[in-house]
Amino acid sequence: MADTLEVDVHDVQSLLSSSERDYLVRNNGDQVAISTLKGKKVGLYFSASWCPPCQRFTPNLVDIYNELVVKGDLEIVFVSGDEDEESFTGYFSKMPWLAVPFSDSETREALDKCFKVSGIPHLVFLDESGKLLSDRGVEIIGEYGSDGYPFTRERVKEIKDQEEEARKNQTLRSLLETPSRDFVIKANGDKVPVAELEGKTVGLYFMLSTFKRSSDYTGILVKVYDELKAKDSNFEIVMIPLDDDEELLKKELDNIPWLSLPFKDKKCEKLVRYFELSTLPTVVIIGPDGKTLHPNVADAIEEHGVNAYPFTPDKFAELEKIEKARLEAQTLESVLVSGDLDFVLGKDGVKIPVSDLVGKHILIYFSAHWCPPCRAFTPKLVETYKEIKSKHDAFEVIFVSSDRDQASYDEYYATMPWLSLPYNDKRKQSLSRTFKVNSIPLLVALGPTGKTITTEARGLVMLHGAEAFPFTDERLAEIEAKFADMAKGWPDKVKHDLHDEHELVLTRSRGFMCDKCDKEGTIWAYRCKGCDFDLHPECALEKDEKDNGKPNEGWVCEGDVCYKAS
Repeated sequence: MADTLEVDVHDVQSLLSSSERDYLVRNNGDQVAISTLKGKKVGLYFSASWCPPCQRFTPNLVDIYNELVVKGDLEIVFVSGDEDEESFTGYFSKMPWLAVPFSDSETREALDKCFKVSGIPHLVFLDESGKLLSDRGVEIIGEYGSDGYPFTRERVKEIKDQEEEARKNQTLRSLLETPSRDFVIKANGDKVPVAELEGKTVGLYFMLSTFKRSSDYTGILVKVYDELKAKDSNFEIVMIPLDDDEELLKKELDNIPWLSLPFKDKKCEKLVRYFELSTLPTVVIIGPDGKTLHPNVADAIEEHGVNAYPFTPDKFAELEKIEKARLEAQTLESVLVSGDLDFVLGKDGVKIPVSDLVGKHILIYFSAHWCPPCRAFTPKLVETYKEIKSKHDAFEVIFVSSDRDQASYDEYYATMPWLSLPYNDKRKQSLSRTFKVNSIPLLVALGPTGKTITTEARGLVMLHGAEAFPFTDERLAEIEAKFADMAKGWPDKVKHDLHDEHELVLTRSRGFMCDKCDKEGTIWAYRCKGCDFDLHPECALEKDEKDNGKPNEGWVCEGDVCYKAS
């Protein structure tokens, strides 16, 4: 969102006062004259206690405010969107700045209108003369913290230029040191100069202990780290802690063998931005020359362990060849058998040897009862399973649970008619690595040879149901050709009395609700995208058919779709 009001200049006194009031309030009830804001930059913070994003942003803003207020040239004013005074008072008690009194709803509403507040949290900054500096305060602080001060586009550009220059001249010390700190710390708090790490391969491990996937990964990384350190002392890890709770960080440090940046060190948020962090866990590899060798080797470490070291392009090319050979040699047994674990469970709890499934089409279903999208998809998969199974006996689904306890697994599996791995089976971990399961539900299709056909079978089931079987590219091409035949002879655009302001365009659709007959449809719709208006092809074209005296002639209806017979 661009700064939309940057040319506006406001009189802060008249903006924040009313005919009965020339003051703002603190959370202890003290009144502060608006005139004291003269000569200061002013941030107008539009927020409310009922708003979860506001609740998350406010503590961050408090930290930034406390850091900057000592300059003496900044003040923030809370403009509440709360619906009652009790909520306002409770929320405002957490804020160290000023506020428009809750009782002055007229001024609060006028400020909303003046700055075109369409969503919260929203933070507007005015300079000492009342000129708008930025209406992107939330975004700028979220990305740059106090470094973004005074929160203008010019300052943002300056920071980006500095970061670009830093990338060109990157060293390990430029990454990890600050003007006041030239060390990292051990678990016991001892300081280790960053200079001692120069010339080593260093992994920067971005860690959030409250995020389960991240905390689970730590155990994997510890094992690999210990193995590597035993073989090569020229490797080190520096943790970049993202926790807000210092006690949690201390507990984490007690269990790790590597180094770390200090708690809430400014470099942590800068490195998040510098490396454009988008997922956890992330392990950035810095080479012996101080340059970035790889932006994230977390998956490679999980899949290949110490064999991924030293994380160079040549090593990854070697691993890619190994992976390609593995996929070529993949069989159902290589995927599902691990030592004595050579079976899956039937509905009656009986153990079914994996060898009995060889030669069949297999879907591996990663799912869990606690996951709403999983619970929404499972009935569709059950319906599809039964339809395919009635025509193709050499077909099976295997449930791989991510449930949190046996009871949840039992309850969820009771809704499924297929096979399953036992609850908490150790093969789940290897299967998740093999198929790179980063989210659920995930549905993997294996062919009769055991090779992977697709890891995106869920989307195919949602779109085509049993028609997608056996989920191959060839079958999908057949379906697409069939869909193209459906639309032969249909006009690309039509006008309809129910939506005469725009033409309706023939559009492929995964699902819609017809605005004429109020029934669901899929595959083809006549649609006005701008108005979110959809009609079944039959509903869109039936007027022409009636004009010809031949209602519905030549139409074939299958399920939720009606199309012209070829």
